[in-house]
Amino acid sequence: MCSAPRQVTTTTVLRLTAWQGTSVPELVVLTEQLLAPVPGGTGRYTAELARALAATTPNGWSVTGVTAAHRDLSAARLAGVRGPRPLPLPRRALTLAWERGVPLWPGGRHSGDSVHAPTPLAPAAPKKGRRLVVTVHDTVPFTHPETLTPRGVAWHRAMITRATRTASAVVVPTDAVAEELRRYAPGPAPVHTVPHGVSAVFTETVAPQRFPAGYILAVGTIEPRKGLDVLIDALAHPAAPDLPLVIVGQPGWGAVDLAARAAERGLAEGRVRLVGRLDDADLAAMMAGATVLAAPSHAEGFGLPVLEAMAAGVPVVHTDVPALVEVSAGAAVVVPIGDAGALAEALAEVAGDSSRAAAMVERGRARAAELTWERAAEAVWRLHTEV
Repeated sequence: MCSAPRQVTTTTVLRLTAWQGTSVPELVVLTEQLLAPVPGGTGRYTAELARALAATTPNGWSVTGVTAAHRDLSAARLAGVRGPRPLPLPRRALTLAWERGVPLWPGGRHSGDSVHAPTPLAPAAPKKGRRLVVTVHDTVPFTHPETLTPRGVAWHRAMITRATRTASAVVVPTDAVAEELRRYAPGPAPVHTVPHGVSAVFTETVAPQRFPAGYILAVGTIEPRKGLDVLIDALAHPAAPDLPLVIVGQPGWGAVDLAARAAERGLAEGRVRLVGRLDDADLAAMMAGATVLAAPSHAEGFGLPVLEAMAAGVPVVHTDVPALVEVSAGAAVVVPIGDAGALAEALAEVAGDSSRAAAMVERGRARAAELTWERAAEAVWRLHTEV
């Protein structure tokens, strides 16, 4: 989380609130996460959901992306979505303003306007006749605060708690998150489970790129919560399969140095390959060449790479995080959190048993076919039009 600006006055913000109106009810999707330094999984969710909402727009509605003020808004341009339309405050000021409850409404003037916040970055309670639906991806700030920065923990706890108390509705990706949310941040806002979907690009046949096929693949922001250090330890375990590890994702917070970890564990140079962030097409290509996907996370709210790997026909090994177990629905091999030895053995079993891997692929594809972004968008639209 970026540091806060020195001063934001309510008077300054209020002078800027009546800045645009529309002639038809408008669903505003806050697409600010697409402009974050590390968009991460919530950025992927924001883009996929916004595109799907635009593709399933009910008659008489429009969909517009809204962001904070930035010099370059190109990363927030999405097919079928109007905008992006910038608010009159930069990211840090907007974050602080909404955190403090300044009434800067990101929609237009139409009484039917509705706002969807794909992350807890959201305005305060909407005025009568308007709707605000907030997606809460996980309860990590409550359950695993040690995996986040202190500022991140405090901010997310405050914004999530406000959403459950004042939003028109709250969306969560799994029943596991819904149950934890009722425990840690109870409130009158109805909580609806709307699973993520999977892009069609992952179901298409694509040629592997960058590396020859046959590797363990991990996808996620490189930060403590993802458990990638445990995956490195598993690769160095005697039971591990003799395969390279490819990690897709940007460095996040926590100074996780996976190259140094690999060297400390005695792994050969080049055994661990860090490729950074990839677009969907390149990620799908990397999926197609993988022998197995490893998801060693300590905590998740959904685990989109697990679903995408299953859709791509890649067997999955993941930790026993409740949300991951819910998403894979029996199609993956599950190991205890933080157990490098068990992870190594599971990866070896899947990589070395083609019959077992084929059965996992079949179950995984069937499970992935149940979850689509179109279904997710239709469920979200119902919340905005029927709340």
